[in-house]
Amino acid sequence: VQLVESGGGLVQPGGSLRLSCTASGITFRWYAMSWYRQTPGKERELVAGITRSGDSTNYPDSVKGRFTISRDNAKATVYLQMNSLKPEDTAVYYCNAKGALIDYWGQGTQVTVSS
Repeated sequence: VQLVESGGGLVQPGGSLRLSCTASGITFRWYAMSWYRQTPGKERELVAGITRSGDSTNYPDSVKGRFTISRDNAKATVYLQMNSLKPEDTAVYYCNAKGALIDYWGQGTQVTVSS
């Protein structure tokens, strides 16, 4: 099983990035998908989640209205569109596939918001 994130990088405050996570080795449509982020010394926090069919999403207040999660089951890919980025969004972003018995994680992609 592999979850491969891409799309991270350096962006100025107020800018946008789109992260992608492509899965292999799992039946993608069976898994709810989420994006988490983590900074040094802090716990990993959920930033977006989407159901298996994509008909429902959830976000914490810290990113609501700025981040949008979506998925393409035919491409086994989940996306995170991040707009109006702030310095406090700087973190390593991880993709998560949540199954009935086991979760899978990607290796993470660094997002740095700085002028």
